[in-house]
Amino acid sequence: MSSSQVTERPALPAKRQLTTKPRFSDKVFRTVVTSGGLSSLIILGMIFIFLLYQGFSILQSQGFHFISTSDWNAVVDDNNVPVPSQSHFGIAAMLIGTLVCSTIAVSIAVPISVFTALFLTFYAPSSIKKIMVTLVDLMAAFPSILYGLWGFFVLMPSAVYWAKLLHKFFGWIPFFNMQAPVFDRSPFVAGVVLSIMIIPIVTSISREIFGQTPLDRIQAAYALGSTRWGMIRAVAFPYARSGIVGGAMLGLGRAMGETVAVYTVLNIVYQINWHVLLGAGGNVASMILMKFGEATPLEIKALMAAGLILFLVTLIVNSIADVIVAKSGKSGR
Repeated sequence: MSSSQVTERPALPAKRQLTTKPRFSDKVFRTVVTSGGLSSLIILGMIFIFLLYQGFSILQSQGFHFISTSDWNAVVDDNNVPVPSQSHFGIAAMLIGTLVCSTIAVSIAVPISVFTALFLTFYAPSSIKKIMVTLVDLMAAFPSILYGLWGFFVLMPSAVYWAKLLHKFFGWIPFFNMQAPVFDRSPFVAGVVLSIMIIPIVTSISREIFGQTPLDRIQAAYALGSTRWGMIRAVAFPYARSGIVGGAMLGLGRAMGETVAVYTVLNIVYQINWHVLLGAGGNVASMILMKFGEATPLEIKALMAAGLILFLVTLIVNSIADVIVAKSGKSGR
């Protein structure tokens, strides 16, 4: 065989060099996202340090009594100078009021929000869905003062009527037992207003989670002969469990920190009140709002200490929420 008849093999391409070096756009995006996350942590840390710096002297002087007692007495001398040794500050009543109002709000808002999200995701026609989604998102942007004024002038008469019905039919339960017939501006009314405030938040989160339910699981449930409600129970609820819990805890955090709306519809009274229908109570945020304008320098430090306690309580609630979301996510998916 001659050399001219030998077929030459094509030259092998040069080996490509594999690299994980990100592109410039990826670097910019990563830098922006990282800066945003770190800035949030830095801001929260600065808030914590500021509150601790301002309120540490009160926490040191009052000790555990600051969160276990309910008296708020800022003593001044004849020259209007604060007397720290005779002043006593306690926020136990306000802490309990915060937890009571927030619990009422979450108990009312979460079922309504979840079923609203289910309706918008699996039942509502597209035309109605667009309108309702827009309204829910718009409600989430309303300022707190509007909810407070609406609750005071419009909602309170109806809420008082509901409170009287609860007292009439469930008065044997200690929480609904009335010491005096004062139903106006009660923790129940404040809880109803807070529930309406957090419904848009919980609904939006639940709707997004339900909308991410895998389509193959939904179709598999229908293929096995499941009804729509059966599919929701067997597929949608287990998949969205962690998201619902996360949305509920986010709404709880919003309710615990609400100020103006609670101050508008609730009688701020410095005594522990477990009777949710009685017109007396308060929360830490509304107490700070009420006292801050006329507070002495010593009292301002006490208010900063109260804000620090509320900050820590909210942080603990969010930490518990993270644990619950992690556990429910593993069992639900």
